[in-house]
Amino acid sequence: MDNARLVYSTESGSFCPECGSSAAKCTCKKKKAEKQQPSSDGIVRIRRELKGRGGKTVTSVFGVPLDDNKLQELANKLKQRYGTGGTVKDRVIIIQGDHRDTIVEEIKKQGYNVKLAGG
Repeated sequence: MDNARLVYSTESGSFCPECGSSAAKCTCKKKKAEKQQPSSDGIVRIRRELKGRGGKTVTSVFGVPLDDNKLQELANKLKQRYGTGGTVKDRVIIIQGDHRDTIVEEIKKQGYNVKLAGG
């Protein structure tokens, strides 16, 4: 059993599958979280997406410089305003449907620099 490694032990708890250290001392999750944070240049980008959504159109809003609670509040406000569904994933607001032009106006009213991204 040269290639055997400890997966779980009641003695020291669970282990990270990537680095092999205990879950409490694992730094893999912290590194992944840092990589996922987009570099904020002060510009909010709005784009329309179709891929991977079964042909359904969604509008994605990237780079809003707000904390998680305020970002969720903004997403809820946009969903209510346009009467559609949506969510916040990885600090990206995803609104169902193509609402790029109207979301640009809404975000500009709040004082952010906005650009349309993509095609």
